[in-house]
Amino acid sequence: MKFFKPAKALAKRFTREEDGATAIEYGLFAALIAAVIIGTVYTLGQNVNTGFQTVNDKLADPSCVATATTSC
Repeated sequence: MKFFKPAKALAKRFTREEDGATAIEYGLFAALIAAVIIGTVYTLGQNVNTGFQTVNDKLADPSCVATATTSC
């Protein structure tokens, strides 16, 4: 019987405390923010890569460099 009294008090205290739930919420928010950042960086990286590839292709074509036209 001596064991059940402290265990019961511990269980009551555990159900009243919300620190664990708050920590889980903060963890979920951090994961969501990280996912948004990763998605944004990935999309921007693809766009920047496409831009650099376009410039590289135009510089590699001698007719574009010689005429300096925008239609290349």
